[in-house]
Amino acid sequence: MVTVLDRDSELRQRAWDAAAGVVDPEIPVLTIADLGVLRDVVLDGDQVEVAITPTYSGCPAMNMIALEIEIALERAGFHRPKVRTVLSPAWTTDWMSEEGRRKLTAYGIAPPQASHSRRALFGEQAVACPQCGSDKTELLSEFGSTSCKALWRCKTCREPFDYFKCH
Repeated sequence: MVTVLDRDSELRQRAWDAAAGVVDPEIPVLTIADLGVLRDVVLDGDQVEVAITPTYSGCPAMNMIALEIEIALERAGFHRPKVRTVLSPAWTTDWMSEEGRRKLTAYGIAPPQASHSRRALFGEQAVACPQCGSDKTELLSEFGSTSCKALWRCKTCREPFDYFKCH
């Protein structure tokens, strides 16, 4: 009995690790685990099913992410893996890891303000520049290079940058 549980635990961890290594095609420095998009891995015998939650409904990257998960799982030895999209509860930037936030900043994208959560949608935001760290920044456009980002500019270094919006 213990060996069956150990085997299942090891298989689940191997599947989780394979899926967790898939990167976001729009922000390739982030894995789906960094983003909090990877929600669950379930084993049913030799069948593996991965649950993912999109960053927002209609996110065009989700089809590519699902395909990349299937490929990663097949490479890890899982045959005919399934990827299931879970819409409830809705994804939130609170699910992003601290490592993911650090990666965003190093990549030049200001990470979402975790402490503001959804309240940032209703008031003034203070977004630090990922280039120089200044908080003297201004919003240029509610939409940046993708729908989940806004375009900002630093008043200190004058560089434009994306801000990953709070959801």
